[in-house]
Amino acid sequence: MSSMTLDQLRIFLAVAEQLHFTRAAEVLYITQPAVSAAVQSLETEYGVRLFDRIGRHIEITEAGKLLQVEAKKILEQVALTERGLRELNNLQRGELKLGASLTIGNYWLPDKISQFKQLYPGIFVNCTLANADDICEGTALGLFDIGLMAGEVKPSVKKSLDQEIVGSDRLQIVVGKSHPWFESKGITLTELFTTDWVMRESGSGTQQMFEQALKNRNIDPSELQVILVLTSSEMVKAAVENGVGAAAIPELMIKKELQLGTLRSIPIIDNVNNLHQKLDIVRPILKLKHQQRFQTRLAKAFEQMLITLI
Repeated sequence: MSSMTLDQLRIFLAVAEQLHFTRAAEVLYITQPAVSAAVQSLETEYGVRLFDRIGRHIEITEAGKLLQVEAKKILEQVALTERGLRELNNLQRGELKLGASLTIGNYWLPDKISQFKQLYPGIFVNCTLANADDICEGTALGLFDIGLMAGEVKPSVKKSLDQEIVGSDRLQIVVGKSHPWFESKGITLTELFTTDWVMRESGSGTQQMFEQALKNRNIDPSELQVILVLTSSEMVKAAVENGVGAAAIPELMIKKELQLGTLRSIPIIDNVNNLHQKLDIVRPILKLKHQQRFQTRLAKAFEQMLITLI
């Protein structure tokens, strides 16, 4: 009695994704008859129809949907097992999959990756940059061995992730040379309503931290005069340098601009809550990992390096 093979599962998943036998064959670099034969063999072996042939196109059946879910799990586990076996050579080879929020990935992480590569030169580091919410989701789904971000962990995946503080960054309220605040020694919280603002998108860790800091001081962020919402802190920085409003930008990415004087950091004094203190927005840099997924030796080695650098 024959049984399904990993090759059959890979071919089936390609067809399920493409919903087209020829395109699946092109993706897999095999012939179309080989694709058809693999799917037909599965259908014959288990007495089910995986796809309905309707005219020139196909649709996946309920049996096909079930197999699709389980096949993904099987191939994921096979990939993890293969990685684990490859790592039995004293970390001389292998791949470390990192996910990092944009500012952390561009400004904080490169130095850490360089140090890791010095320790393990044969390791390939695959790093994906995205906003904080996407990094949380990707780590929860197993796309990344480790996620690195600043801000709050997305509530919907918080229970499945372990988080640890591995650094910190500050948000600075900055303006460009042409802004009325540029020569100011400081402004009050209520003056935040008197200027235009350039913001990051809602899924950004930077935006989350800025809004939460304002809410903690009884300021409603929705009442600010937001004229631009951008998906990159680099874009926000460029807009403010060119005289478009004010912005909250991570200190990590504006050190050079502050030294050159193209941006000015403006102290904010709390005059709303009778505190008369400077608004200090410090955000932790978090290391995320899944609570239950297999953790590779590479991931553990990278974690250990981060801990020693704190």
